[in-house]
Amino acid sequence: MKLRGEKIDAGYDGRLVLRQLDLDIERGEIVALVGPNGSGKSTILRTLARVLKPRAGAVLLDGKAISSLSTRDVARELALLPQGPALANDMAVEELVWMGRSPHQGMLGLPTARDREAVEWAIDETGVGPLRKRGVATLSGGERQRVWIAMALAQQPEVLLLDEPTTFLDLSHQLEVLDLVRYLNREHGITVVMVLHDLNQAARYAGRIVVVDGGCIHCEGTPAEVLTPQTLRDVFGVEGRVLAGPGEVEMVIVPLGRVAAADR
Repeated sequence: MKLRGEKIDAGYDGRLVLRQLDLDIERGEIVALVGPNGSGKSTILRTLARVLKPRAGAVLLDGKAISSLSTRDVARELALLPQGPALANDMAVEELVWMGRSPHQGMLGLPTARDREAVEWAIDETGVGPLRKRGVATLSGGERQRVWIAMALAQQPEVLLLDEPTTFLDLSHQLEVLDLVRYLNREHGITVVMVLHDLNQAARYAGRIVVVDGGCIHCEGTPAEVLTPQTLRDVFGVEGRVLAGPGEVEMVIVPLGRVAAADR
């Protein structure tokens, strides 16, 4: 399943955020979108997921314009987990995960054996089985994020779009969620596109990084290719060093200080 954005212009309320953006997502990749606040990262995800209609250009799913597909067909291929999804305070975990089956159910919404298998698979793969009868509102931040990912997995998508999946989580739970995402990619071949603010986490978990600035792609490539001191200075306004990391961590970015706007 290849996802492609061609010459996309997109924005909100008369304000253009993305300008002539081209982006290819290949099957089986983990791609991290990074960039300053307001650079257009979340807008890219919303446009790829057909939540936001581009003003120009097109999003292609395996060569087909996503605008020509039904909402149900898109939801069978793509799952979007937005930043800070609304709390389902009155729902149990299992009920929320079942919502992920909506795109696959018929007009009567009657569950099938395949639906039950998909829900159980999503619950097992995310490790939320012990929580299934708990109310969503009673969960910790890390538990809640795993449940939302389970709901997205119940759709059985080929592409998972995650908007800042580690927001509001402590460091341990951030790593827990990102380890889960990497596991789903490696074991099940799910393509992942995620917005991350932590550049060290992006370098550790993504095979390709797309640096977004001012609604355009500043650069893209492997972490070593794009997360350079020059990129830190030009895009993030930070002086920093890029060091070799220990063990499985290939590189570590150390910010040293801000760069004055006049010096950028």
